[in-house]
Amino acid sequence: MLTTYLHYGLLIALAIALVFAAVTDIQRRQIDNWLNAAIALGAPVFWWTSGMALWPDVAWQFGFSVIAAAILIGMYAIKLMGGGDLKLLIALSLWLDPLKFLDMLIVMAIVGGGLAAFFVVRKFILQLKGKAQLPYGVAISAGALWVIAANYIPAEMLAGNLG
Repeated sequence: MLTTYLHYGLLIALAIALVFAAVTDIQRRQIDNWLNAAIALGAPVFWWTSGMALWPDVAWQFGFSVIAAAILIGMYAIKLMGGGDLKLLIALSLWLDPLKFLDMLIVMAIVGGGLAAFFVVRKFILQLKGKAQLPYGVAISAGALWVIAANYIPAEMLAGNLG
């Protein structure tokens, strides 16, 4: 029972951290290192409360995160994303299995596309000069929050039927 409460508490903490990441990215175009570190450090406790065995579950999850990190670092190297976005995605790869991570990336791309369209229209209407910086932490957070809601929150809770 304690692990169940801790499990949902961790998910709530992750959701709060994701909202905080989105807000700070909007305000400062920065996702703080301490926040990304806290998200990453929460993952092992989440593995434990999820009942993941050290072998093979945790090993596979960690291996997936290493592969995801290598790909994401490559994207950062060619300037496709910022450092805060990179670290947030790597931290989230510790929490989400590969299929859930892919779901997150799909939602992230859709939200990011809408966000980019909004910024283009905004720049045109306000006749802003220079290169617009897109707060992609918003799209990353939206994708992760979608995955949390779709996969970890009981349907009864989402429907408001807690009986």
